[in-house]
Amino acid sequence: MMKVMQNTNRSLVWHGMCLFLIGLLTGFAETHFANLRMGLAAHLEGVMNGTFLVALGAAWHEVRLSPSTKAVAYGTALYGTYGNWLVTTLAATFGTAALSPITGAGHSGQPWQESLVTIGFLTVGITIVASSVLVLWGVRAKALA
Repeated sequence: MMKVMQNTNRSLVWHGMCLFLIGLLTGFAETHFANLRMGLAAHLEGVMNGTFLVALGAAWHEVRLSPSTKAVAYGTALYGTYGNWLVTTLAATFGTAALSPITGAGHSGQPWQESLVTIGFLTVGITIVASSVLVLWGVRAKALA
């Protein structure tokens, strides 16, 4: 059990640093996106979500959930963080305004692009909230010993 937990800790830290690097590289491409503000948002999503995963990896040993629930928390954290960067990058590339009234102001993509980004943002939002609730449940005072 301890070995699995250490591997998960390291995996979260690895993914966090990977996403952090992706965010940094996205920053170099900001000026090439159809929507510059959304490009900046994509850069920040990569950096911030990467930092979140590193922090989660550092605290993972404190999350007390059943193995299956912990696996769901892990998977949803990865989907939510990488997905957030990816969908935001797609929105910047397409120049869509879906679900982003501030960064998308004055922009619009093809209907299929707007739909794809809308579905992406909705699934990412629901998933990262679910992951956060599970982790919060797992670190509560009366969590499993």
